[in-house]
Amino acid sequence: MFGDPESGKTWVALAAAAETLRDGGSALVLDLDHNGAKATIGRLLMLGAPIAVLSDLARFRYVEPEDAHHLIDVVADVIAWQPDVTVLDSIGELIPLFGLSSNSPDDFTMVHGRVMKPLAVKAGTALVAIDHLAKNSESRAQGATGTAAKRRAIGGVSLRVSVSEAFTPGRGGSAALTIHKDRHGGLRAATPGTDREPLAGMFVLSTVDGMTTWSLRAPVEGERAPDQIPEAEDVAAVVALDPAPTTVEEARKRLGWRKARAAKAMRGWREQDSPSGDSGQASVPGSRHIGGNREPEPLTCPACNNPGCAGDCEETTR
Repeated sequence: MFGDPESGKTWVALAAAAETLRDGGSALVLDLDHNGAKATIGRLLMLGAPIAVLSDLARFRYVEPEDAHHLIDVVADVIAWQPDVTVLDSIGELIPLFGLSSNSPDDFTMVHGRVMKPLAVKAGTALVAIDHLAKNSESRAQGATGTAAKRRAIGGVSLRVSVSEAFTPGRGGSAALTIHKDRHGGLRAATPGTDREPLAGMFVLSTVDGMTTWSLRAPVEGERAPDQIPEAEDVAAVVALDPAPTTVEEARKRLGWRKARAAKAMRGWREQDSPSGDSGQASVPGSRHIGGNREPEPLTCPACNNPGCAGDCEETTR
């Protein structure tokens, strides 16, 4: 899972651990992000982990590795223990722990082979690894910060976590989980959305009168993550272009925007109904308008040559 600071990544991961502990399983928290034992245990208790289980080393362990050698020893211990869930928070701190670069594919591959892969394969644990987003808007579309080798190494699903309602102590918050990668396709097949990164679920944390509850609900038909909804002003800017753009790249150049912003606005333009004009008919999504007549002329992506894509595909953002 990856996302911006305070987007809810750690809350979601710890909720998975708390649910596992509540249901009779075992869990490990590898705290490389220095959240601290007090804060981590406090969150697990809030999320419903039984207090007796948190003091049982056969069921729960918290480790804040001192250095790479300590972490390797922990991995060996986990292989023997085989907990049901392991939370690794975070990959951004994992690679520097070995004195290596997060931007080097070789460095990441080495650390992945020494830590993450043994946890997932030899220990058989469900590994929930947390990572961060880059600040550059173009890089953010590609996923977590650092080398692209991170994305290639994922053997399950990669989720982008984006805040919907800010997480506030005493009140809670909510976050959207969208599918960035799904190697086997099981989660993507179960989601109703058709976006390149469809909404997989909404994580909601609520505190009322000192009592905290959480839920992870499935999306409803047509629901999107807040950051996937095009801004009305951007859609209006695309609508105002004359002649209408036929690709995201064309809209990007004419408006002077970055590709991600242009792709979102183009998608919103294609999906909205325009004023009826002279014909008295609504526009056809995925078509361009010529004068008062609305002729369905497919928007063709220059990267994948797929009519109707409008450049909003993985090939284009790559």
